[in-house]
Amino acid sequence: MANPNPPEEENTLLPPSSSPPLTTPAATSSSDDEEETAYETSEKIVVTISSPSDSFDEDLPWRFSWKKLWLFTGPGFLMSIAFLDPGNLEGDLQAGAIAGYSLLWLLMWATAMGFLIQMLAARVGVATGKHLAELCREEYPPWASFIFLFLENYGVRKLEAVFAVLIATMALSFAWMFGETQPSGKDLLLGILIPKLSSKTIHQAVGVVGCVIMPHNVFLHSALVQSRKIDPDKKSHVQEALNYYSIEAALALFISFMINLFVTTVFAKGFYGSDVANSIGLVNAGQYLEEKYGGGVLPILYIWGIGLLAAGQSSTITGTYAGQFIMGGFLNLRLKKWLRALITRSFAIVPTMIVALIFERSDSLLDVLNEWLNVLQSVQIPFALIPLLFLVSKEEVMGVFKIGRTLKTVTWIVAGLLIIINGFLLLDFFSSEVHGLLMGSIVFAVTAVYVAFIVYLIVRGSHLSNQFTSSFKRLTNT
Repeated sequence: MANPNPPEEENTLLPPSSSPPLTTPAATSSSDDEEETAYETSEKIVVTISSPSDSFDEDLPWRFSWKKLWLFTGPGFLMSIAFLDPGNLEGDLQAGAIAGYSLLWLLMWATAMGFLIQMLAARVGVATGKHLAELCREEYPPWASFIFLFLENYGVRKLEAVFAVLIATMALSFAWMFGETQPSGKDLLLGILIPKLSSKTIHQAVGVVGCVIMPHNVFLHSALVQSRKIDPDKKSHVQEALNYYSIEAALALFISFMINLFVTTVFAKGFYGSDVANSIGLVNAGQYLEEKYGGGVLPILYIWGIGLLAAGQSSTITGTYAGQFIMGGFLNLRLKKWLRALITRSFAIVPTMIVALIFERSDSLLDVLNEWLNVLQSVQIPFALIPLLFLVSKEEVMGVFKIGRTLKTVTWIVAGLLIIINGFLLLDFFSSEVHGLLMGSIVFAVTAVYVAFIVYLIVRGSHLSNQFTSSFKRLTNT
C-alpha cells in the first residue's frame, strides 16, 4: 500500500550524493562517460520528484509546490536575458519614438512566440537529457556540424543569483523612468489590445519581432534546464519538470515584456511625432532623455545608463555561456572547465577590446557595427529553429514527449514567420549597404550557399522523419 504521507520534498541546493549517473534515452552507449556534458553530475541541483508512479499518465493530478518552483527557478531567467539585450532595447526605443504606442500589441505577441520556441528548447533538453548542440552533432554529418558551430559561436546557483540582480537592476531602472515620465495609461492599453500597423512603421514592426528570437538562446535554454537532476527515463519526472520550467519561463518572460514595455512607452511619450524621432539610437538616447526630462533626485541619464549597463553585462555573459555549450556540444570537447571558460571568454572579450579601440572615436561606425551584428543574428535563425522543430517532432528522439500535430503546425508557422521577417531585414540591409558588381556577386554567391544549406536542413529533417515513420509502421504491423 502506498504511503499516504510521501516524504517531504527535498529543497537542498547541495550536490547530489555519489550515486551512479542516470542514463538517458539518447545516451545508451558505453562511450557516454567520455562525452562532453552540459553539467557534471556533481554540479546539478537535486530535485526530488514525488509522484504516485514512475509511469506517465496525463490524467494523474499534478500538485503545485512553491518549494519545487523555487528549485527550478533560474534557467528561464537566464534565457530571458536575450529578450533584454541592448539590441532589443534599441528596437524598443526606436519603435516608441517612431511608432508611438501602436506596436505594443506586436511586442506582446512576439514575446509569446519567443516563449513557445524557448519551451520547445527546454522540452528537448529535459526529455532527452541532451542539449540541442549535442543532438545536432548526432543527427547531422560532421561538415554540417562545423557550419553550425561556425555560425553560432558568435557554480549554477551563484550564476543565477548574479542574473537575478542584473534583471532586477534593469526592472528598477526602467520602471523608475516609466514613473518619472508618466506615459499615457489609456494609450498604453489601447496599444496592447488593438493591433495596428501602417506602412510608415513596418520597419520598426519587423525590428520588434526580429529582435525576439536569438539563435544562441535556443541552444542555451536546452542546456540550462539540465542543471537540475531529473531522470529522463521516468516520464512522470520529466512531465513535472516541464510543468515547473513552463511556469518559471512564463514569469521570466512576463518580466522581460514589462521591461521592454517600459522602454517603448517612455520613448513614445517623449519623442513620438518629434523632429528627432528618427535619429534616436543607443548612442544618443541618454542625451535626448536628459534634454527632455532634465534632472531630479537621480538624473534620468544615469538611470538609463545603469539599466543599459546591466543589459549589456548580462547579455555578454549569457552569450559567452551559450558559446561554451555550443562548442562543447558540437565538438565534444573534453576540456577542464577553467580552460574551456578561458577559450570561450577570450572569443568574447578579445574582439570586444579590439572593437572598442578601433571605434573609440566614431559613434556612427558603432551604429554600423551594431547593424552588422543584427544581420549576423538574423542569418543564424534558421540554423537553430529548423533542427529544433524536427528533433522535437521525432518520436525516436522525444518518445512520448514529441509534440503533436497541432502544436507542430503552429510552431512551423511561427518559425516560418520569424525566418521571413529576418529575411526581410537581411534584404533591406544588403540593398542599402552593398554596392558595385563585385560586392553584389559575392553577396549573391554567399546567399545561394546559405539558402542551399537551409534547404538541406529541411530535406534531411523530412527524410529522417519519414524514414523513422516507415520503420515504425513496419514494426507495428508485424
